[in-house]
Amino acid sequence: MIHVDAICKKFRGRPAVADVSFQVGKGEIFGLLGHNGAGKSTTFGIALGHVRADSGSVTINGHDVAKARSPALARVGAIFETPAFYDYLSGWRNLRFFVSLGGGAPRSRMEEVVRLVGLEERIHDAVRTYSHGMRQRLALAQALLPDPEVVLLDEPTEGLDPEGIHEIRRLIQKLRAEHGMTVILSSHLLHEVEQLCDRVAILHRGSLVFCGRWQDAGPGGSRWKIDTPDLEKCPAALQGLGATVLDGGTLSLPESLDPSTVVAALVAAGVRIRGFRKQVCTLEDFYLERAG
Repeated sequence: MIHVDAICKKFRGRPAVADVSFQVGKGEIFGLLGHNGAGKSTTFGIALGHVRADSGSVTINGHDVAKARSPALARVGAIFETPAFYDYLSGWRNLRFFVSLGGGAPRSRMEEVVRLVGLEERIHDAVRTYSHGMRQRLALAQALLPDPEVVLLDEPTEGLDPEGIHEIRRLIQKLRAEHGMTVILSSHLLHEVEQLCDRVAILHRGSLVFCGRWQDAGPGGSRWKIDTPDLEKCPAALQGLGATVLDGGTLSLPESLDPSTVVAALVAAGVRIRGFRKQVCTLEDFYLERAG
C-alpha cells in the first residue's frame, strides 16, 4: 500500500532524513518512532506532498506522491502537526467547511464519521467548548471524511488524558478491524504503540535504525531475574546447562532449556532462591537499545 524508497531531505545543509526506506502493507497498523528531530514529521510531510524530497520517492497505492499527488492522496486522510479549527464555529460547521475545500461529501457520510468518532452529542457545539480529546476526535473525523484507505496520524494522542488515549486507541483499532484501513502513526507513547502496531520503524538522527517486528528482533533465548543472596554460586551451579549469568542477577537461558531444570540445579547447589521470574522485553526497552 505504501512504499517509501530511499528518501533524503536536507534543510539548510543539514539532513532531516537520509536514505529512509520502508513498506507498509494493506490493513497494517505501522508505527513511526524516534526522538524529536529524528525525521518523523519530515517523512510524513514527504508522504503527504507538503515537503519535496531531495531524492527518493513515496508511492501510495501505486502512485508516486511527487509526480501524481492527486491520485496518490485521493484516498488518504491525515492528522498532521497541530489540528486547527475555527473556535467560534461548531464542530459540524468546521467539518462542512473543510469538506467544501476538497470537493464536498454527502451529509450521510458526515453523520457516519461523526458517529464513528463519538461526537454526535457535541458536534453542533462551538469548538471553543471542546476538550483537547474532543478536538483530536474532530481532527480524526476530518481525516476520515474522504473515506480513506490510508490514514496518517502524527501524534494522535499527544496531550490526552488516559481516557482520551484509550478512546483514540479503540478508534484506530476499529478503523482497521471494521474498515480495513491502513494506518501509519507516530507517537512518543511507546506503550500505546506496543499495543497498537504490527510493525515499527525507528528513526535516529534522520536515519532508519530498525524496521520490522520488534518482538522478533531481540536476543535469542529468554531472560529470567533471580533474587538470591547467593548469586556468586550461580555460575558454577549452572555449568553445563547452557545458561549464562548476566549483570544484576539476570540469567540468559536457551529456548531448549526448561526453567524448572535451572531452578532444580540451583537449589541442589545450595543457592537460596527468593524469587525467579521471566523478564519481558518491552518496546521501550527495545527502542532505547536501538535509538538511545
